[in-house]
Amino acid sequence: MSRFRRAFAAITVCLVIPLAGAQDVKVHAYADVRLVDAPNDPSFVNGGPGRTRYGDGDTQARFGAAALVVTAQFTPALFALADMQLQQTDHASPQLTEAFLRYRPVSLSAWRASIKGGLYFIPISLENDGIGWTSPWTITPSAINSWVGEELRGLGAEAREEWRGDAGTLGFGGGLFRHNDPAGNILAMRGWSLSDLVYGVGGRLREPSDDGGRDQYAPFQSIGGRTGWYADASWKGASGLDLRVLRYDNRADPQAHRLYSDGDRLFAWRTRFWSAGASFPTGPITWIAQGMDGDTEVHPRQRTLLTHFQSGFLLAGWNRGAWRPTLRVERFRTWPSGERGHAVTAALNWRPSGWLRLTAEWLHVDATREDREDVGLAPHERGNQLQLLARVLY
Repeated sequence: MSRFRRAFAAITVCLVIPLAGAQDVKVHAYADVRLVDAPNDPSFVNGGPGRTRYGDGDTQARFGAAALVVTAQFTPALFALADMQLQQTDHASPQLTEAFLRYRPVSLSAWRASIKGGLYFIPISLENDGIGWTSPWTITPSAINSWVGEELRGLGAEAREEWRGDAGTLGFGGGLFRHNDPAGNILAMRGWSLSDLVYGVGGRLREPSDDGGRDQYAPFQSIGGRTGWYADASWKGASGLDLRVLRYDNRADPQAHRLYSDGDRLFAWRTRFWSAGASFPTGPITWIAQGMDGDTEVHPRQRTLLTHFQSGFLLAGWNRGAWRPTLRVERFRTWPSGERGHAVTAALNWRPSGWLRLTAEWLHVDATREDREDVGLAPHERGNQLQLLARVLY
């Protein structure tokens, strides 16, 4: 049994055994189906050059995903969460996306500290704060948070300190983690994508292929045994303003590798980036803006392959009772691959009841990537993905 699996098993035992004695246990869940009109390019999910979750020009009903989220408040200070999801990629696969314990002692002063350990999302996203790390605004998150859902996680520990004043809450935090060494691989090889797929322990990412190959790898594993880190700061104002900035460095050894998929080498990618974002309300409209800038590198056979990446988006969402229309615009690029593009997403959400969400979404992608010529396609691509979603929530 690998060290990661042993650590994961230990976390699971620590979460499950004490549930009977918890003061408050809550269960949340969702499942959705959708009618999809897909772009013509084969989807990256199946190893194709397309940027969206669905492709091949199909129009059909599909199962989207299902999630089961269990939270437990053992004491006023001790909290636990576990999130298991069933994702439909090129096959249905149950995956554990989060499982952590948090200790936050009750504080009577302005200062409040906490520590957290386990498998968890690094605090990057301002979009995805719904059940199972979903977005309440759109079906498909931005390119930034699509990548977060694919490759950015880790088994680690986080410490956080907050100062609470009349004007708002100032927070500082940081964490150490492992098992995120492949992060950056899919971004360098494939480029940015837009998808609501969330990968976890048990999931496999499909690499792009021009010969029908099915190379897949587990995105959360250790290659080289180094420990990565992140540090962040935040401000949550009493008026609703939410500001965040974060620095990430997985400190992976770019020469380390392991064999996978018929003897191919899966390298560790040294990935570093800055992320900054803001969320703020203006009347019934909520604005969310986020940007990311970084690079990832690997050193196969004494060579250095360095990929720079950037993306940013602006989202406007209207809160109109049961209705929530949303518009998002974004840009993204990587170089030296010659990838550059933009996307526009428009969604209309309707919550006729607390247990039901109905969403219509139009996603337009316009992008260029030079290596599309390797599979006989023009470098420039333009496509639309339409989805009608029905999601049942518990």
